[in-house]
Amino acid sequence: MRANVHKDTKPELEVRSFLHKNGYRYRLHYSRLPGKPDIVFPSRKKLIDVRGCFWHDHRCARHSRLPKARSHFWTEKLRANSERDHRNEQLWVAAGWTFQIVWECELKDKKAELERSLIDFLKDNPA
Repeated sequence: MRANVHKDTKPELEVRSFLHKNGYRYRLHYSRLPGKPDIVFPSRKKLIDVRGCFWHDHRCARHSRLPKARSHFWTEKLRANSERDHRNEQLWVAAGWTFQIVWECELKDKKAELERSLIDFLKDNPA
């Protein structure tokens, strides 16, 4: 597991590239927020967290199959990751932040929809 990267993953770089091309500027891995979310817009109080389907237990059939070896370990590991994600989301909301989760499978299967969704999310400015 040492070889698994948690920053600058391919899905994260793809989302960052799209946002940058569309004129959005952001902070990366913002340590002032729980979980150090991937992409943060401090002035808008919005953030985007890019998640891998396997590591964050998305349960999409294509990208998140549980390994057969040591299945108990992996079940517990992925459950703990999901619980941590949920706690972080609650803390973000409590602190007044809005967020969007981007799943790895969305980048592969529904890219155009995802890009429209990200633009809408960032344009939305509640009064």
